[in-house]
Parts: sequence; structure tokens; C-alpha cells
Amino acid sequence: MSGHSKWATTKHKKGAKDQARAKQFAKLIRQVEVAAREGGGDINANASLRTMYTKARDASVPLDTIERAIKRGTGELEGVRYEAVSYEGYAPSGVAVIVETLTDNRNRTGADIRNIFSKGGGSMAEPGAVSWQFERRGVLLFPKTFDEEQLLEAALEAGADNLVEDGDHWKVTCAPSDVGGIKDSLEQAGLVADSAEPSLEPTQVVAVGDEGDAHKVLRLLDALDDLDDTQGVHANYDIPEAFLVAFEG
Repeated sequence: MSGHSKWATTKHKKGAKDQARAKQFAKLIRQVEVAAREGGGDINANASLRTMYTKARDASVPLDTIERAIKRGTGELEGVRYEAVSYEGYAPSGVAVIVETLTDNRNRTGADIRNIFSKGGGSMAEPGAVSWQFERRGVLLFPKTFDEEQLLEAALEAGADNLVEDGDHWKVTCAPSDVGGIKDSLEQAGLVADSAEPSLEPTQVVAVGDEGDAHKVLRLLDALDDLDDTQGVHANYDIPEAFLVAFEG
């Protein structure tokens, strides 16, 4: 079980809860704004913006809210300027962690993340210390109710690289820039993804075989993910499915 895929599924379930909706909206809006600032406000010409726009719409963010975020990004409306900053560290059991943030105050965000690592039994690391254990990929997760052969054939035809079993999902991987196009192609074939986004996939994993240690890792990741500035949490753990289910429960 890869760190990315199960964590993406956990976030997906968590994001569906009403209590988390406001925070989820705020993070998605920030992603839309930054994508528009970096690549322009045309979703047809800006692949990153198109991906973030689709994520926001899939999460039921109101269209006018998304459009205002795009205008703030392009400078048509006044807004806060956010900076993309990544932080690296280790969770308990030596699990490598990368936290991607969008912040208007890197000193505050860095201090918050360091505090969470410390309280959670982990530690911060220097830039580059763990990033070599990950690679940027596009990841789409589909329910197991879909036929494997049908999904594989459609995914490969759409330009995906591979399909593997991942817990209660099929995981389709591709180049990060191809996520939006592949998602659209598969939806036209009636294959709707539970999640679709560029991400950091671990190239090697750390086995966590003790349930207590596993829950320590997951609590730390959960706390990092809850931080307002956090946009993505990536970890290279290999935790038994039963431990993950117990934690989610």
C-alpha cells in the first residue's frame, strides 16, 4: 500500500465531511489562484489551472468563487500573494514525509510545521533529504467496482502509463500534465475517478508493522494535513490495510 494513494483516499473521505468542507474550499481556492497567477487565467491554455479548476468544481466549490480566485491570480482583483514552499521531514518509524504548502508567511508556516513534527514524534529534515525518494506523477483513483480490463484498456488508450490494484481502488498513473485529459477521456467512457491530481509518488516504502507506530504516523500526517497552509502531504509508508481502517474508524 503506497503512502500517496491511501492518504489521497483518506483525504477524499475526510473532505466529504461537512466539518471539513470550509477548510477544503479554502485550500482549493488558493490552489486555483496560484495556478492562475503562474500560468494565466485561460483554463484551456493553462493545464495546471484546468486541473485545479476541475478539482474545485468536483468538490462543489461555487463557480463564482472559483472565478474570483482566478481574477485574483491574474491581478484583475486584489488579493494576497501566496508562495509555494515544500518542507521535508520524518515521521515515526523513519517514514519520509514531504509537505507542500501555499503560504503568505513562510516563517509562520515553517514554525507551525516544525511544531507539528515535534509534537507528533517526528523531525524536520533539510531540503533534499527525503525528496529523492519521491517522483512527480499523475494519479487517478477509481472504485474497484469498475472492470479492471475495461479500465486498463481505456486508460492506456487515453495516454496513461499503468494501472495497479491499491486497496479498495484501482490506481492509474500518468505524466502529471496528462491528468486532466485522461480524467475527461475516461469520464466520457463512464469511468469516473474518485480523485485525480498530480502528486508525489514514493519510489520506495518503509514498512510499519506495529499498529501503535502506524497510528502515530497517521496522526502526524493528519495534523500536517489539517494546517491551513498545507496543500499536500506525501509519505512513503507501507501500513497494513487493517491498521488504516482502524485509524479511519
